[in-house]
Amino acid sequence: MKLLDDVKYDSNGLIPAIAQDEKTGDILMMAWMNRESLEETVRTKRAVYYSRSRSKLWRKGEESGNVQEVLSIHIDCDADVILLRVNQIGEAACHTGHRSCFFREVAEGGNAYIEKNDIMFDPKAVYKK
Repeated sequence: MKLLDDVKYDSNGLIPAIAQDEKTGDILMMAWMNRESLEETVRTKRAVYYSRSRSKLWRKGEESGNVQEVLSIHIDCDADVILLRVNQIGEAACHTGHRSCFFREVAEGGNAYIEKNDIMFDPKAVYKK
């Protein structure tokens, strides 16, 4: 597959992937992909990432049910970042229960954060570990 050969993976064999909500344009999250997760994403049209902490593929929504249907895949001009335009199935993309992983806005010259109160689910109830 041309895409798998054209993208520039880092020294760990990973490439950053940004998930963007197709309807709203909101940036939902950033995660890592390796060749295998990118290939599965293309084949299944469901977002699959690579978990660095668990050293394995992470099929978005496998525990929470909040999956991402991939509508289109884009690569940047340097071929070192992936952009997934997705249909977010389920209200939240973030494991914290927020709609987006980018729920903190930097304030006061970097000395504080303003947090959105858009929590869609209780992570303790969803991720029972």
